[in-house]
Amino acid sequence: MQSKPRLSFWQIWNMSFGFLGIQFGFALQNANASRILQVFGADVHELPWFWLVAPITGMIIQPIVGFMSDKTWTRLGRRRPYFLTGAILTSIALILMPNAPNLTNVIAPMFIGGGMLMIMDASINISMEPFRALVADKLPDEQLTLGFSTQTLLIGIGAVVGSWLPYILGNWFGIATSNNETGQVPMNVTLSFYLGAAVLLTSIVWTVIRTREYPPEFYESGHETETKGRLKIPKTMWQLLLVQFFSWFALFSMWVFTTPAVAQSFYGTTDPNAPEFQDAGNWVGILFGIYNGVSAVIALLLPIVAKKIGKKATHASALVIGGISFLSFQIIPDANLLIIPMVGIGIAWGSILAMPYAMLANTIPAKQMGVFMGLFNMSITIPQIVNGLTGGLILKYLLYNNPINSILMAGVSMIIAAGFTFMVKEKKVD
Repeated sequence: MQSKPRLSFWQIWNMSFGFLGIQFGFALQNANASRILQVFGADVHELPWFWLVAPITGMIIQPIVGFMSDKTWTRLGRRRPYFLTGAILTSIALILMPNAPNLTNVIAPMFIGGGMLMIMDASINISMEPFRALVADKLPDEQLTLGFSTQTLLIGIGAVVGSWLPYILGNWFGIATSNNETGQVPMNVTLSFYLGAAVLLTSIVWTVIRTREYPPEFYESGHETETKGRLKIPKTMWQLLLVQFFSWFALFSMWVFTTPAVAQSFYGTTDPNAPEFQDAGNWVGILFGIYNGVSAVIALLLPIVAKKIGKKATHASALVIGGISFLSFQIIPDANLLIIPMVGIGIAWGSILAMPYAMLANTIPAKQMGVFMGLFNMSITIPQIVNGLTGGLILKYLLYNNPINSILMAGVSMIIAAGFTFMVKEKKVD
């Protein structure tokens, strides 16, 4: 394989810019899917079952897309065709999801909403995995942390705007934040999903236009020829599995249960059609925007910190801060003060999005980057599936049906992940 040239910051920015749109849509999903499903009639302990469709589709699709994108060579390259396909499908799902009650009178809206959630996440995964692989494709080893941190910066920017958009539309522009008709999604949320579709598609088209991929012969080498057809999982990937499991188990709990937890513990309601519940949902959008905004700032610092104390210590420290922040939900007296733990969660989130990939990327053969990144995605989807299958039952039978306890469980899980980080050993591929 030829030596990879160093790229300028703006070249790295352009090739990662589509991630801004992906995360814009992903943030809308994370901040609003639970309340949309509850408006459609889902009970709080049933929410993880609906959210299961997201990691299951990701576990199936990402390895397939990774393998296919390794073998695909077109005029657009091997990764960019998948960017476009995923963007178009995700945009359609974003438009349809809040309109589930209008699509049929036969199937319950919450099941249609769950189906749209599945399509949305499957489509996001079609785009997301090739973006991870593209960074590893194009950057030399010494720029990998910068590359994945730049993606984290763009993820943070997109997620802040996506998370805050329903609140902004409702409180700054006077768009209706509640619906007089039971079972209908408020207009501020619906309009946010429409705008999210436009932003996602535009940002990915920018990356497709502004980025060129290396041709197939760039990756040819004697080593690659000898290992053709073999797929040996590097030890670093195995060692990262436990870190990823407990990290993403915690994140899934946050995404599913934060809105009902804040509504019950700070707004005094469990009725998803109550105005107070919608106020809680809008505030959770602001909180999610804060942690994503912090992750964008942290992305700029990660390469500097990792250079001084190492990737493992950097990641472990961030996870401990995130875990303590989740646990602090128990002692926060006012919803406005939840901004404080969201800062710590943002530090953890920024590291989760960058450091595991930076530790893994130089242990993978270049010609198999897509399939390995797809397989590594299972370390993200499996813990979410486990949580989806068990989280509602744990909440109902062990945590007194109080969703704030699921947030505390997330804190313990993230601290456990920090401990397993020190078991990881990086070994560069020959």
